[in-house]
Amino acid sequence: MSEDASPGRADRERGAAGDRLERLRDETPAERADRNWIDVLQELRVLQTGTQILTAFLLALAFQPSFDRLDGSQRAFYLVLVVMAALSTIIALTPVAVHRFLFRRGQKQRTVALGNRMLLASLVMLSALVLGVVAFVFDIVAGREAAIIVAAVLGGLVLLCWAALPGVMRASARRHAERPAGAGPRTRDGGAGPADAGPGAGPSGSRSG
Repeated sequence: MSEDASPGRADRERGAAGDRLERLRDETPAERADRNWIDVLQELRVLQTGTQILTAFLLALAFQPSFDRLDGSQRAFYLVLVVMAALSTIIALTPVAVHRFLFRRGQKQRTVALGNRMLLASLVMLSALVLGVVAFVFDIVAGREAAIIVAAVLGGLVLLCWAALPGVMRASARRHAERPAGAGPRTRDGGAGPADAGPGAGPSGSRSG
């Protein structure tokens, strides 16, 4: 397999619509890879900011006097959250490490593809970490039942904003990209819109004599 081969069939199908749109830009494949890599780095900075704040909060808790009042299950949950914070940081920094080790080896496109996967994995880890930290705080302050309710509500909001909304927008973009060039919106009766009418067509869509 050549180094320029696509990461997989799923990636090719997922990026087909985006590739058609990106070909409208006046740039070479190398310039496109550089631009995409900058986008990955910008998103990594946003993710790392949230992860660092939560990690600092968790690490500071262990040195508070009230930490000794936690029961066994709360301490175990706290340790799980610390491990999740560490894993989120490791996953988010993986593209940077790969880019450094593959520097000037012509692997920018593969590095960008890996960065995209790692960003998605980091989003999953960060969402779980956010829900876990909130549930941990509510468990200490308001009780286990309140923690479960709040975590469930926030989990639904995360799924809506981070999964459902991007999925709907992605499906809409795919339908728009697959629409034939020059095709207008469909009418209620299933006929072609004004943009589909040929040259010389009148208001009803038929050609004028």
